[in-house]
Amino acid sequence: MTRLPSPHRPRVLAPIKRVKGIEYDVLDELIGYSLRRAQVAMFFAFHTATRGLEITPPRFTALVLVGANPGISQSTLGTVLGIARSGAMMLANWMVGRGVAERRRHPEDGRVWGLYLTAAGERFVLKMKRNVRAEDRKASGLNAAERRQLLRLLEKLAV
Repeated sequence: MTRLPSPHRPRVLAPIKRVKGIEYDVLDELIGYSLRRAQVAMFFAFHTATRGLEITPPRFTALVLVGANPGISQSTLGTVLGIARSGAMMLANWMVGRGVAERRRHPEDGRVWGLYLTAAGERFVLKMKRNVRAEDRKASGLNAAERRQLLRLLEKLAV
């Protein structure tokens, strides 16, 4: 499996370059502005890594979470992603409809359905993770220590 059909084509932004001769004033001091520029650059790297797979960052995130947490419920998936239950249901329906995940009844609570990657889903997620990691490291320009420090600082901001 190499291509997942999608009714929506993600809009890919180009990295926001600094323009010589332009005064950025307070923007140079604002974390949000720098984060946005970095986010656009990293989304561009993500889309480069997943070119031809028609996958979006939320779908990638959901697939990785299901792979790392077999049996995760749609409700828990929605909570982890910070989306409404209806959004989690749409993601789950998309995964099941593409044959990369399946729903199974929870062994201890028959009212709860858990999400599991299929064999094809496991192969697909493995391929995506390899591609995204390679592009992420190439795009960041950070050494390992800087990368760990940035991730730690971003986690502090996300609280």
